[in-house]
Amino acid sequence: MKQFLVHWATTAVALGVTAWVLPGVRISSLAALLVAALALGFVNAVIKPLLLLLTLPFTVLTLGLFYFVVNGLSFAFAAWLVPGFGVRSFWSAILGALLVGVVSWFIGSFRQAEPEQHRHVDVRHIKRVGPPPPP
Repeated sequence: MKQFLVHWATTAVALGVTAWVLPGVRISSLAALLVAALALGFVNAVIKPLLLLLTLPFTVLTLGLFYFVVNGLSFAFAAWLVPGFGVRSFWSAILGALLVGVVSWFIGSFRQAEPEQHRHVDVRHIKRVGPPPPP
């Protein structure tokens, strides 16, 4: 639950920065920002994988560039779902999705990794070096 809240807050901050920087992305209130971050997470978790699967031939043909279009469509769909969150144009949606991703990555780079993420590295280290000497 903690990780969900941290991820949600990170997305909300990234979305707020995006709305502040890009004139084509509009958020009317703090409540709209928080609901939009939740909707964006839902769209990215549920709808975007289906959209990626359906558009896979276009993504392959364009050597991955169509992925930006899918990101923009997901961003625009989240804006359509949430009152108070708007996107002016398709290009604003693509740039907004890109900026949310970059800002989220930037914020996430300052967070410490959870211990579960380091467990595999520790196990490999123990196997390679051996167990610690007895006290």
